[in-house]
Amino acid sequence: MRKLILLALVGLGAQLVDGSLGMAYGVTSTTLLLAIGTNPAAASATVHLAEIGTTLVSGAAHWRFGNVDWKVVWKIGIPGAIGAFAGATFLSSLSTETAAPLMSLILLALGLYILIRFTAVGLPKGNLGKPLRKRFLSPLGVVAGFVDSTGGGGWGPVGTPAILASGRLEPRKTIGSIDTSEFLVAVAASIGFIVGIGSEGVNFAWVVALLLGGIIAAPIAAWLVRHIPPRVLGSAVGGIIILTNTRTLLRSDWIDAPDSVRYPVYAVIYVVWAAALAYSVRRYLANREEERRIIAEAEAAATAAEPDQKTAAPAI
Repeated sequence: MRKLILLALVGLGAQLVDGSLGMAYGVTSTTLLLAIGTNPAAASATVHLAEIGTTLVSGAAHWRFGNVDWKVVWKIGIPGAIGAFAGATFLSSLSTETAAPLMSLILLALGLYILIRFTAVGLPKGNLGKPLRKRFLSPLGVVAGFVDSTGGGGWGPVGTPAILASGRLEPRKTIGSIDTSEFLVAVAASIGFIVGIGSEGVNFAWVVALLLGGIIAAPIAAWLVRHIPPRVLGSAVGGIIILTNTRTLLRSDWIDAPDSVRYPVYAVIYVVWAAALAYSVRRYLANREEERRIIAEAEAAATAAEPDQKTAAPAI
């Protein structure tokens, strides 16, 4: 029972972050399941089954708060589902000994990307309002979906920063659209894992615990996305992912580092992480008025150019 409560709290916290930042539910939850010894394919399958419910609720909440661009959802979500199915069947074919360190490497790379991207660069907005093309979103969806299945998370860490980096879609709509399209990815990945491993190793009580925590957090996160600075949250989440997966790799059979190596590495990560958080906070405080002005101008331009997307029918 204690483990189920912990998993529900993890699901709640992960969804709060994911719904506010557009990433990290899968990465955070999968990292925890790997840490307690879950088979990598089963861990990713468990998380994706839970995500079917959390992404559905999260998408509905984001739509309710006007955070969704339906054109982006369909253009990236359908290719993402294809990539997710392929990634799930690929991971299911690997042995646990091979898959666990490989997944940690993928998660570590995603954590580094998140930390560096949000700390050093922030959120470029110079092209806000320009359309996102299918030739950009389709390959991005395939890659993000594949990484999401094989890494137990990655749809948000790959898709959200890439769209934000384009500077063409305001942060709240980027986050809302990525969260909404992830429903298609979660369904496709779950089908892929069922085909690959069946229900072997999947603890459905854990699925329900993660799901309940995520469902509670989803509408709160959709509201918070308007108020929490993504730059600061991105630095925080990136550091957690880096620390946890570095620990997994250093303890794996690939490296099996002694305590005299592991603890100095952890100390360096803590110092760099603290410095990154402090820098992100300073930069956000220094630029928040300008960021708000740019976003407000982009919202006004989008409202004038298109009908209200909260009432518009989804279209590809």
